[in-house]
Amino acid sequence: MNEHRRDLLAGALPDVAGHVHDEPQGTLDWVGMSNIAMPIRVLDVDAQHTAQAAIQLYVNLGDSHAKGIHMSRLYRTMGNALAEAPLTPNSLAALLREMRATHEGISTDALIEFAFELLLNKPALVSDNSGWNRYPIRLRGELRDGTLRIEQEVVVHYSSTCPASAALARSVIQEQFTEDFEARENIEPSEVKDWLGTQQGIVATPHGQRSAATVKVQLREGLTYFPIARLVQDIEDVLGTPVQTAVKREDEQEFARRNGQNPMFCEDSARRIKQLLITEADVTDFLVHVEHFESLHAHNAVSMVAKGVPHGYRATPA
Repeated sequence: MNEHRRDLLAGALPDVAGHVHDEPQGTLDWVGMSNIAMPIRVLDVDAQHTAQAAIQLYVNLGDSHAKGIHMSRLYRTMGNALAEAPLTPNSLAALLREMRATHEGISTDALIEFAFELLLNKPALVSDNSGWNRYPIRLRGELRDGTLRIEQEVVVHYSSTCPASAALARSVIQEQFTEDFEARENIEPSEVKDWLGTQQGIVATPHGQRSAATVKVQLREGLTYFPIARLVQDIEDVLGTPVQTAVKREDEQEFARRNGQNPMFCEDSARRIKQLLITEADVTDFLVHVEHFESLHAHNAVSMVAKGVPHGYRATPA
C-alpha cells in the first residue's frame, strides 16, 4: 500500500477511543496491556544481556470524558525505544515520559515492567566446570504523581541447612559414639577417624532445603546500567550456598562442607541480605522476601524485611 493511500485510509477510519463517551464517566488508575512478548537488550555493568521478555505497560486515564486510551501508540512507542538502544534506568525513565506524552491531555502517569529469565554462567566451587543458572528478573519503571521510581527485582535460589536440625544430628552422633566406645579405656585416633567414616558413625544428618530470596530494590536516579549480575553475585556470596550447575565430586563435597559450616534459619538469610543492601550505593530502598521450602514440614518458612524508608517499601505478606 502506497503512502498516499495509507494516509487517506487513516483519515477516513473511525477513532472511537478519541470520542467523548455518553456512558457513566470517571477516571481510571491504569489502562494498558499485559503479557506482551518482545525481545529486549539490557545494559548491565560489564555486559549487555539479551532476553525474551513478558511486558506490561500502562498509562492512567485522567480525563473523565475520554472514552479510552490509544494502546497502539503505547506499543509503537515502546517498540521504537527498545529497538534503538539497550534498556538502562535512564532510557527506561525516558520511555515513561514518551508514553505519557503520547496521551497528553488525558494521562499524567505511566508504568512499564519487563519480566524475563536471565541466564548467567557460573563456575563450580572447586573444579574447572561451569554451567548456566537461571535468574527470574523484573525491571519496572513508574512515573506517578510526578515521582519517578526505577526498580529491579531478582530471585536467587540457594541451599539452607537448619541450625536446629544440625544440633540435633550432632547430639545423636554423640550418643552413638558413647554407645560404641564407652566400654573402651584406650581409643586410638585412627579408630575414631575410621568410625566417623562409617554410616554407623554419621548416624544422623541435618535436614536442608532449597530456598529462594526475592530481592526488590529501588535504584538511585541517573544510573546508566542495571546492576543485575553484581547484585546476584553479592547475594550468593553473602548466603554462601547458592545452587550449583555442573559439578564433580569435589564440588559436591565443598557444597556439603559449606552447608555444614553455614546453617541458616530464614531469619538469618534475611538479615544477611539486609546488611548487604544497606551498604549498596546504587540502592535507595529495598524489600527482601526469603522463603525456605521445608523438607521437615509441609509448610514453608518465610522472613521479610524492608529498609524502612518513609513512604517506601513495606514488608507486608501478600
